[in-house]
Amino acid sequence: MNRNELEKYILETYNSEFDYPWLNNPNYEVFRHSNDKKWFALIMDVPKRRLGLIGNDVIDVVNLKCDPILIGNLQNENGFFPAYHMNKEHWITVALDGSVSDEQIKMLVDMSFDLTSLKRENCK
Repeated sequence: MNRNELEKYILETYNSEFDYPWLNNPNYEVFRHSNDKKWFALIMDVPKRRLGLIGNDVIDVVNLKCDPILIGNLQNENGFFPAYHMNKEHWITVALDGSVSDEQIKMLVDMSFDLTSLKRENCK
């Protein structure tokens, strides 16, 4: 799944809004819940070296909130990294370069949406 395919999936699946909150990073796209503006996905283009990869070119990635137990397992797989500029215990960075299956990315987006949902907080 690439960046455009992920954007399309999110917009078709969820009642969400998106914006570009950082002037110095105009390609960093935040997807938010429409009711409370909490974000559940952050799509970015970052230099590979920032993720511990070799090379100076950039790679599209998405940060997603994730179950902490699952994060440990995922980081042992290709295409998964400790969260870039986010809480590494609750967020994970996923490459959008074809190294992670579309179904796995969709599952993680769904999880992130649910974990950041206002209705979830009201159940506590």
